[in-house]
Amino acid sequence: MRHLLSVILADHGYEARAVASGEDALRELAARDYDLVLTDVRMPGMGGLELLRRIQAMDPDRLVIVMSAYGSPETALEAMKAGAYDWVSKPFRPDEVVLVLRKAEERERLARENRRLRTELSGVYRPEAIVGGSAPMQELLRQLGKVAPQRATVLLQGESGTGKELLARALHELSPRASLPFVAVNCGAIPGELIESELFGHVRGAFTDAVRAKKGLATEADGGTLFLDEVGELPLGVQVKLLRFLQEQEVRPVGDVRSRKVDVRLVAATSRDLARDAAEGRFRDDLLYRLDVIRLRLPPLRERREDVIPLAQHFLARHARVRPDLGGLALADDARDALLAHAWPGNVRELEHALERAVVLAEGPLIREQDLPETVRAPAHLPPAAAGPAPDDLSVKRATRALEERLIRAALERTGGNRTRAAELLDLSYRALLYKIRDYGIEP
Repeated sequence: MRHLLSVILADHGYEARAVASGEDALRELAARDYDLVLTDVRMPGMGGLELLRRIQAMDPDRLVIVMSAYGSPETALEAMKAGAYDWVSKPFRPDEVVLVLRKAEERERLARENRRLRTELSGVYRPEAIVGGSAPMQELLRQLGKVAPQRATVLLQGESGTGKELLARALHELSPRASLPFVAVNCGAIPGELIESELFGHVRGAFTDAVRAKKGLATEADGGTLFLDEVGELPLGVQVKLLRFLQEQEVRPVGDVRSRKVDVRLVAATSRDLARDAAEGRFRDDLLYRLDVIRLRLPPLRERREDVIPLAQHFLARHARVRPDLGGLALADDARDALLAHAWPGNVRELEHALERAVVLAEGPLIREQDLPETVRAPAHLPPAAAGPAPDDLSVKRATRALEERLIRAALERTGGNRTRAAELLDLSYRALLYKIRDYGIEP
């Protein structure tokens, strides 16, 4: 019967693993991740209903279908109360089993769709939430509309705080994958020794703390989009695994000898110069070629100053709910002047934080300059490079590097050399800051 079911399932495109008892099933479920369990009721040792209860205790979201030749309305009701998704009586027809599985798939699809709609109704990640009437942003949105329906890998290039994750979510929402998962991971926020397990999962016992199997983020994104933010922070060893994943569209959990096919569109983002990192041996050339199929550059806020006030008004409206006592909020002229004069080294993220602070501190419906952070009110405190390149050197790249170095030095000075705190001020991961300190030759 197990062999027959395995053949039926394989013929309909499922990957099936057959085991001989409830005890074997629990060991397999603890070692690897499965979407669905099909179990008999009467088995030697642990019965099917007990197995169902044990599975529910391990993972309440895992779907279980129970089958038996000894069915009765009472047994079926007991199984459904214990958490079974459905019931199949033996003898069965192959199409009957497949129909139940298809219904289970549809249930999961609807659950994912509901989660997506809840996110969409929040309004935060809809494509129209991208504010930008400037020429650079209009060109970017035009490219976004052309690229989104495609399967090709996209590399988002831009400084920290420019909105790379928002753009990645917009790519997903405008794609045919919109009803399926969007999974985001910040590669710079996960310790290097754990990133492979987070991305690709692990089997039980793969390493000291692996007390149970774990599904990786790449598997969770199956059918949808996987967004790797700060992909340049990946250790070289994990870069090899990511390259194989892109080439084969297969996931192999840490400690496993088997791979699983997935269908994932990859969107990666970085604030680093990956070509320079590749030339210096910090990033693999072959992986860069795989990632850099389509590149979209997010312009820094200083290159689209006409978007500053519309963005500020957008953030005012978003954060106004914390001050219902003020009614509507608007920008006073002195606040507008300060916002337009500021260089915004932290880009859109810095602007949002400035407006969020202003809303909290405002004493009336008008946001004034005094409500803004001191760094925004006092242009004299900006690094000299923020004023722009010298007239005899119009290189944007050199000006950007000079500004970045000055900001890092200023953050280290302000924190007394505390690199962890400096990374927080700079909106960088700790590892990215260490790279940049070494790159710019900044002494401790």
